[in-house]
Amino acid sequence: MEKTTLVLRRFRVVFNAVRTHFQQVESQAGLGGAQIWALSVVRDRPGIGVSGLAAAMDIHQSTASNLVRAMLKRELIQAVKGLTDRRSIELSILPAGLEVLGRVSGPFEGVLPTALAQLPSETLERLEQDLRALIAVLHADETVEQTPLAHL
Repeated sequence: MEKTTLVLRRFRVVFNAVRTHFQQVESQAGLGGAQIWALSVVRDRPGIGVSGLAAAMDIHQSTASNLVRAMLKRELIQAVKGLTDRRSIELSILPAGLEVLGRVSGPFEGVLPTALAQLPSETLERLEQDLRALIAVLHADETVEQTPLAHL
């Protein structure tokens, strides 16, 4: 079998694992994977703001704002004005949010980030270089690099 076919099959396995995980999360919690991850960050970092959430998830601030808006609407989190800076908001999880997270078997951030974190740094460096080369050949839009996988 040719190398191109073997590599393509490996990508299919990875994509299927990611898709299956997000489908399971959504069926368990009734929320998308990015919302579950955001909810877990708010739980683990009470008082975090929208920009802190964006940084923690490595997503664009407007994406984080959209996630926060959706979680506020479902009354999973609350937002209160900051004590020192009244322009900022501090997020905290509500009992309904804890209940949602209790229905989900992790990892909250997704299977791919969790798996990547388990790889040796040399492997990650090779992967990054090889994927950079593949992206260049694809002439891919790199502006999506801060979009959660669950949104792709």
